[in-house]
Amino acid sequence: MERIFFTLGSLSGFLGVAMGAFAAHALKARVAPDLLAIFETGVRYQMYHALALLAVGWAATQWPGKLVNASGWLFVVGTVIFSGSLYALSLSGARWLGAITPVGGLALLAGWLCLARAAWRSNRM
Repeated sequence: MERIFFTLGSLSGFLGVAMGAFAAHALKARVAPDLLAIFETGVRYQMYHALALLAVGWAATQWPGKLVNASGWLFVVGTVIFSGSLYALSLSGARWLGAITPVGGLALLAGWLCLARAAWRSNRM
């Protein structure tokens, strides 16, 4: 699993940088400042959780088990829903997409709790 999470974290980081560059160069003149700020929030959280996935890849080598794996998948799903809904909202202007964003946020929070619990329960520290 560690290779999967390292790979997904690396790809998410790559896409986060690409989305940030897209926002800075292509969107700045095309969308309203409030929508650009929403897009940039999606980029920021994607980058945070790309790094979190790299940490999960490491954690999977130290504390293998269901909690670490759950944290990784929650980070993946949470990033797709949280950042993805913010990207879609920014590009489309469809404000109703903001109602989906908290579901992704809850998945991200659950991922952090699973990772903390895996570390706490481990006797390999």
